[in-house]
Amino acid sequence: MTNRNLIIALIAIVLIGGGFFAYQAYQQDQNTVDISVGPNGIRVD
Repeated sequence: MTNRNLIIALIAIVLIGGGFFAYQAYQQDQNTVDISVGPNGIRVD
């Protein structure tokens, strides 16, 4: 019974950690500036 609880706890920690790092990457992606030069001129995102 304790092994099952330990496995569930480890899975929860991995999922929470993965979600945290995915959110950090998303936030960092939102803060970048993208400058594109194309046929319609300069675009800043």
